[in-house]
Amino acid sequence: MVTVIFYEKPGCITNAKQKRVLEAAGHIVDARNLLTQTWTAFELQEFLEAYPIGEWFNTSAPVIKSGTIKPEQLSKEDAIELLRQNPLLIRRPLLRVGDRTAVGFNPAMIKGLFAVNLSAQNSTTTLPPFLPEELMQCAHTVVAP
Repeated sequence: MVTVIFYEKPGCITNAKQKRVLEAAGHIVDARNLLTQTWTAFELQEFLEAYPIGEWFNTSAPVIKSGTIKPEQLSKEDAIELLRQNPLLIRRPLLRVGDRTAVGFNPAMIKGLFAVNLSAQNSTTTLPPFLPEELMQCAHTVVAP
């Protein structure tokens, strides 16, 4: 069991499913609001630096989908500043376990990177039948907090 710091968009159905999977596997989820966090460039870089710039962005955001903003055409500095100014554009969740970080929720990556077991074998909670795709993309629906 580990503690996972989980930066989310409150009310996001997909983030809620992701947290339930982690909790059902016996992990402690410290959920934090991605949108109200005051991000410094350094803090964001800790999460993002291992990924290509295009993977830093929430591809479901209207300005990304429409092509108004083309992340792959941004410099690292411009991308970080844009994300600092508009956290809704950050691909979520941002995850931290100890000194390790990740962007997005890919169950295989999380298991390997954080040594987090996503199996509920030792849990009394029955996991809902989520498909991996449902855990990795935004559902565009908001649930009541």
